Amino acid sequence: MVVRTKGARCRNRAIFIRKFPKQKGNMAASNPTSRPNLDAITDDDFEYVDEEFGSSYSPDQVQPQPEPMIPDLFKQPPLVKDDLITDTSRLQDQTVDHCLPFLAGEDGPLELNDYGLPRLNREKHVKFLKQSLGPLPGRFVAMDASRPWFLYWCLSGLTMMGENVSSYRESVIATARTMQNESGGFGGGHGQLSHLATTYSVILAIALVGGEDAYDVIDRKGMWKWLCTLKQPDGGFQVCMGGEEDIRGAYIAAVIITLLDLPLDLTPESPAYDGGRSNLLTGIAEYVRSCQTFEGGISSQPNNEAHGAYAFCALACLALLDNPRRVIPSYLDVPRLVSWLSYRQYAPEGGFSGRTNKLVDGCYSHWVGGCFPLLEACLGSSGSGSKEKNRTATGLAAAPETLYSREGLIRYILTCCQDQTKRGGLRDKPYKMSDAYHTNYVLSGLSSAQHQWDLDSDPLPLSEGETTPTMAALGADSIWNVFPYIDDNDQIYEDSDRVRPIHPAYAIPQKNVAGIKAYFQGRSGFA
Repeated sequence: MVVRTKGARCRNRAIFIRKFPKQKGNMAASNPTSRPNLDAITDDDFEYVDEEFGSSYSPDQVQPQPEPMIPDLFKQPPLVKDDLITDTSRLQDQTVDHCLPFLAGEDGPLELNDYGLPRLNREKHVKFLKQSLGPLPGRFVAMDASRPWFLYWCLSGLTMMGENVSSYRESVIATARTMQNESGGFGGGHGQLSHLATTYSVILAIALVGGEDAYDVIDRKGMWKWLCTLKQPDGGFQVCMGGEEDIRGAYIAAVIITLLDLPLDLTPESPAYDGGRSNLLTGIAEYVRSCQTFEGGISSQPNNEAHGAYAFCALACLALLDNPRRVIPSYLDVPRLVSWLSYRQYAPEGGFSGRTNKLVDGCYSHWVGGCFPLLEACLGSSGSGSKEKNRTATGLAAAPETLYSREGLIRYILTCCQDQTKRGGLRDKPYKMSDAYHTNYVLSGLSSAQHQWDLDSDPLPLSEGETTPTMAALGADSIWNVFPYIDDNDQIYEDSDRVRPIHPAYAIPQKNVAGIKAYFQGRSGFA
């Protein structure tokens, strides 16, 4: 029997029931020192007392339910506040005021578990995502160039919720064909300019529905030539022809190159072509390093403001180039990055903000929360042959089991991010509407918090003078193991509320990553 007392963690404890004689008539009053004749007393003459709660028990009585255990950290305003009042601080106070009723379980007649949390409303969220894949109202015309993103967001969210999305394969094939350009890559729609962001979302959507017919839609040769035109001499990538060069381009290029097994050689037309000495991956890790800011976070470009989504792009990009235990500490100041990311998690909300002095937002459950599996893998202790179990392969102190409050994030997601109306879906925060973007990335963050990722082994030694990110994307072949994250002290949701795990760098399930990789690795050239 699981019992809970206010202010205590959940434990499996035995309940001891003691029997006391019932008082009959004025027996006790007339002779207080006399003992009852126990031989004449039957079980009907006893009352049962539950000593755990100290209350009388009768089979005919309805037992009061213990109050859900919600730590004070999530039920009251922050204890430390800046005396300087600004527009930003007022917005923060308003956000806390909006979130506290949800966090404290006072937001409505919802069924709560023993930890004061509502269940993950799968049925509503699945219905919302399926509707978002269908015809949309006229006001969505402004999102026309984001149609590939809707494919990815909805298919990814459905997959994490346990839905089989292969039934959408033919629709994805037909839609993707209209978006692919002869010059390579995918645009936001028919006739639109190819862009790395929309290409990324189409390729992931294809990987999610799977199947050779879907894979064959991708023009790999055109894709390779197009990527070569985006490659820049400093190692980074433009996101489109003549567009900006930023950390998104570096990450997305690494995803495309490794999923499609593209050649690394540069075409002579590439801006980065230098006679064959460089390739598509040359300098990409150095470009990522140049985007780390004085705060420790990662910016879109060198000397810009740090942002949570760019931190994920940087870490995931490096993790695809080489084993994270070697490449991430080699190119980033990991302690400063961990510090910056840790400051993005707020109390009492429990969720993450994307930038310094900004509000929590459900989407950063992925963009910031998704950084921690990569960092925890990077800071994992060395293999069984190591003499120091508390050190990483690169000499950094090994990380504890988790680097952030998983409980806090899960509380924010289940209480504040679920749209409990008929609409369904997940959202930024309580006073916002749900949408496909937030539904996907909130579920991604929930998946990350509910699972533990680990690398199978330490990095393989390099040949003398070899720089792995320049030669080949060996990190894409790193073996990741995933386990349900279970903590007896912090398990605050039912197993039925667990969603499926997704790859820490590719942000889709491992089996989908393996399927598309196996298909293209088994083909020679561009046949």
